[in-house]
Amino acid sequence: MIKESVIAELQKIVGKENVKTEKETLRAYSYDGTTSWQHEPDVVVFPTSTKEISEIMKLANTEKIPVTPRGGGTNVSGGSIPIMGGIILCTTKMNKILKVDKENLTATVEPGVVLQDLTIRLAKEGLFFPPDPQSFLGATIGGIIAENAGGPACVKYGVTKQYILGVEVVLPTGEIINLGGRTLKNVVGYDLLHIYISSEGTLGVITKAELKLNPLPPARKTIMGVYDDVAKAGENVFRILENGVIPGKIELLDNWVINRIEEMMPMGLPKDADAVLLFEVDGIPEAVERETEKIVEIAKKYGATDVRVAPNQAEADKYWMARKAGFAAVFGKAKTVFAEDVTVPRGQIPALINKCKELAKKYNVEIVVLGHAGDGNLHPAILTDINNKEHYERAVKAMDEIIEGAVEFGGVLSGEHGIGLEKQKFLKRQLEPAVIDMMKKIKGLFDPNNIMNPGKIWE
Repeated sequence: MIKESVIAELQKIVGKENVKTEKETLRAYSYDGTTSWQHEPDVVVFPTSTKEISEIMKLANTEKIPVTPRGGGTNVSGGSIPIMGGIILCTTKMNKILKVDKENLTATVEPGVVLQDLTIRLAKEGLFFPPDPQSFLGATIGGIIAENAGGPACVKYGVTKQYILGVEVVLPTGEIINLGGRTLKNVVGYDLLHIYISSEGTLGVITKAELKLNPLPPARKTIMGVYDDVAKAGENVFRILENGVIPGKIELLDNWVINRIEEMMPMGLPKDADAVLLFEVDGIPEAVERETEKIVEIAKKYGATDVRVAPNQAEADKYWMARKAGFAAVFGKAKTVFAEDVTVPRGQIPALINKCKELAKKYNVEIVVLGHAGDGNLHPAILTDINNKEHYERAVKAMDEIIEGAVEFGGVLSGEHGIGLEKQKFLKRQLEPAVIDMMKKIKGLFDPNNIMNPGKIWE
């Protein structure tokens, strides 16, 4: 338990209205987007400035109180769960878009800015921030940076780390530092900026970020390929890319997901299809037309039973709404869901999909597949119930083998969700001991008292 004197100090720093200890609040901040982890903090604090965060961290470091940074809590690896109790430092009140610089294609934002709000603001200027995690309605920029978030647009535009020019960070000891800058090129000393991208809140609190932006493409089209075998859909991904077409997005939905979406919100998806692929091409109109024709041609050549080009933006929006509804469909059908996040080389997508099918039969569990097929990042989801011990244990074994299979196929155990609490036991299988030891030494250098999101990444 945190001492009353510490609560009083926190109230002095941020005001009584921004310090919450009510049971309801502690319960609300005890979980994130996962369904198998929960732990209450001792207090939830809502700072409104970098200076306040600095003072909070100085106090926590002196008192050796665990601090878990948190934004929208949409992450699905347990990263924002206060597993050791202590302080939840929630940045959602630091939600200002400080500057949009159209001339230099940059934006300066606070960590609590919700991605959807940023997207709407930038669209007014004819700009966009390419990383597009599907939790965009609640995900905040601080969390997106801390998790190096991705999303459907990664196949063409890359992940968050390609779009962060600089950050302001409060260290666990309270010092305020600035890393990177506002220019595209910067080789002044070690590239410490990128240590904070994917750091999962274990090295400090991001309090401001300088983002790189792109102009909005003038044209875009959506194509849906329908397949009688989900592995054929996987093969189509690399066939299209090897033919020189790089769509903005390539997304996969399997039969189970298609039918659950149709139950929730009928959209005319082909319910008898084993899988569909959604492609989006963007750019100048002439290039978009040519790339659309090429995708249709290649998809038909390599096994698509039907290929549909959305005739207008309203139809295209329906297709993409279906993809966005995918996780809701999955999480609504089971008490506990293991939403896996593995990435393999694109040529190994069929092998990973077939592996999931084999494991579903082997362990008699429901495994459904959706994800960002264009960059090999799939999200096999295993439906189970943590209260059904026997079924849950089978689901855990299936999950373990999916991750092991991804690594065997030359992939990685996490593409965009991070390690958090979910995948700690697999880290030693992916990284050499010397690499893990190096990470721990970096952690010790930045956070000597181990107060910053302790218990995450490694056991």
